[in-house]
Amino acid sequence: MLIKEEVLRIIEQLPEKFTIDQLVNKIVFLEKVKKGLQQSLNGETISAEQAKQLLTSIN
Repeated sequence: MLIKEEVLRIIEQLPEKFTIDQLVNKIVFLEKVKKGLQQSLNGETISAEQAKQLLTSIN
């Protein structure tokens, strides 16, 4: 979950005029990065080889 400080930092980095879509995209991106980092810290990752196998099994 994001905190207000993080959202304010995102807003400060945007240009003077921006769309809601731009803001939402940045917020979603940051949330996904934070989730991925937490998963990595928790050891919830797979190797590149495992990812390749999963992707080839889908096709």
